[in-house]
Amino acid sequence: MKPKTAYALLCVAGVLLPYWQFVPWLLQHGLNFPLFFRDLFANHISGFFGLDVIVSAIVLIRFIRAENSRLHVGKWWIPILAVLLVGVSLGLPLFLYMREQALERIMTDHPRAT
Repeated sequence: MKPKTAYALLCVAGVLLPYWQFVPWLLQHGLNFPLFFRDLFANHISGFFGLDVIVSAIVLIRFIRAENSRLHVGKWWIPILAVLLVGVSLGLPLFLYMREQALERIMTDHPRAT
């Protein structure tokens, strides 16, 4: 399987799996941000995962900006928006998909480039 195909499939999983848990919570509680953060940090294990994802999101946003400067991926704000609206589970495979497209474009325009 080509990396682009795998990244596209992971984008789908990256939306469906988190929202499978989030949508029922949202339907029950609405946009209750204090409760959201209280539930997110309800115990040490959930806090561990919450902080891990927050740090990963910050690192990913920095990586997107750096790689866009280096490879001119274009529309770099779309995966950042995906991180903010869904999470790293969508933003990372989406950016990697877009990065693969940019690398393919570079290889087509400059076949000897690495």
